[in-house]
Amino acid sequence: MEMPIYLDHNATTPVDRRVLEEMLPYFCEVYGNAASIDHLHGNKAKQAVDEARQAIAKVLGCRKESEIVFTSGATESNNLALIGAYRKFRNKGNHIISSAIEHPAVLDTLNYMQNEGAEITLLPVDSEGVVNLEALEKAIKKETILISVMFANNEIGTIQPIKEIGALAKSKGVLFHTDAAQAVGHEKINVYDMNIDLLSFSSHKFYGPKGVGGLFVRSYSPLIKLSPISFGGGHEKGMRSGTLNVPGIVGMAEALSLANRELKDEYCRLREAVNLIYQQLQKSFPDIKLNGHPQNRLAHNLSLTIPGVEAKALIHLLKNKLSFSAGSACSTVKVAPSHVLKAIGLSDDESFQTIRLGLGRSTEEAAGIADVLVDGIGQFKNISA
Repeated sequence: MEMPIYLDHNATTPVDRRVLEEMLPYFCEVYGNAASIDHLHGNKAKQAVDEARQAIAKVLGCRKESEIVFTSGATESNNLALIGAYRKFRNKGNHIISSAIEHPAVLDTLNYMQNEGAEITLLPVDSEGVVNLEALEKAIKKETILISVMFANNEIGTIQPIKEIGALAKSKGVLFHTDAAQAVGHEKINVYDMNIDLLSFSSHKFYGPKGVGGLFVRSYSPLIKLSPISFGGGHEKGMRSGTLNVPGIVGMAEALSLANRELKDEYCRLREAVNLIYQQLQKSFPDIKLNGHPQNRLAHNLSLTIPGVEAKALIHLLKNKLSFSAGSACSTVKVAPSHVLKAIGLSDDESFQTIRLGLGRSTEEAAGIADVLVDGIGQFKNISA
């Protein structure tokens, strides 16, 4: 059976075949432990890791390659950034500011940290999902040690004013962390120009392998050190112990280098495709609503609320033609309305009538995708009419 068109690139991306080719030698040929530097096998692996670290640091605008700490992905990076910074700087204060639309990897971590005495402030967002800078400034107090605001939202695509948030944090002597899992490889990022102190990312969001990611930890103005949250070997400057995933790290570096080279062309192509799909859908169904900021958003993301159409049912109806997501958060025991959609003012019913389309490198025939969606939505509209 022919596979449906994949439209869930915000969740994960396929490994680019060019990336896979770079990774293959590090499974069976260059298989040494990068920490075993007393022999050639280990040195070869370490060399590959060093080159990958340099490549990633260059794309992100780091001052030193050592500012990149390798992890298993953005979830671990977020945990290390938040818990590690809190424990390191706890003597200066216990207050952390974040936003109501963060990924669970941040929100659940912050919730856990309250058990260690952290005071958490979650800022609201406006109807387009943007954090208000004046509200952020008012929330800062003498006990504030960290601000964590995501770069771009995984559901609605809204991009935050990261440079301005970082500048505000810097002016107040507060550390600034951003979960950039959705932005790295898709948006131009320079951590120093954007006043970022800590930045989390995941390889599988930009056509690299799953299970590998990283955390930028600033080393200049200020020099930041984190308390480790895992122990056993002192790898990654003591911040993250564990044998390095050499094939994954090599793949991640190649994926990010490719994404950076192709970023401008892909951005324009995907923005055009997203606009075409949205315009065709709105032409057929004028009551469809776009969620998120209309301009400052990820080029490949499209979050739509479709009145009268239950998202899960639409996904099921079109499962043999398209693969996309609903705008609600699911667990094994319940289906809850998305906290992101609720935060921008949608009702429970509207949340369950919201779909997310995430386009990618393999996405072609945007007009054909729109036709499939129009037909599927039309079937529901006709039933309810």
